[in-house]
Amino acid sequence: MSDERLRRVRERVRPFPDFPVPGVLFRDISPLLKDPAAFRALIDLLEDHLRASFPHIDFIAGLDSRGFLIGPPLAQRLGVGFVPIRKKGKLPGATESVSYALEYGKAELEIQSDAVEPGQKVVIVDDLLATGGTMCAACELLKRLKAEILECLVVIELKLLKGSEKLNSIPFYSLLQFD
Repeated sequence: MSDERLRRVRERVRPFPDFPVPGVLFRDISPLLKDPAAFRALIDLLEDHLRASFPHIDFIAGLDSRGFLIGPPLAQRLGVGFVPIRKKGKLPGATESVSYALEYGKAELEIQSDAVEPGQKVVIVDDLLATGGTMCAACELLKRLKAEILECLVVIELKLLKGSEKLNSIPFYSLLQFD
């Protein structure tokens, strides 16, 4: 059953050559989002993984912007809260922010200062891990809030870019891997 669900998810990831710049093969999850059965299979697989791996999770933290598409339904299934980690200037109130290097430039992420309390257990979710810059920045924000990061979880990992190596000792899980 799990292999069938994984096949269904993999089939709905569409490659786009030379986007956003020449030489990059972009992995698009739009077809996955359009297909209710494939999206349900995705959330089922991620839920199964997290339930088997962690007896207690307090929050799912989703990265701006596609982590916002995966994180809330996953949090709902698990019966936990969702915390957004956004691009700078998008969150009201007191925030923590961190600058980081992207594959194609620089960026800044923020989290509300009261998003999590010290010791709360958090899983960070996004659609894709490439060079790891955004995920590392999210980890830094949660560490500043003294959260316990259980795992960084993505749908797609681009193995050749070795982003997971930058996460050091933080557990990492990817549902699909591409070279």
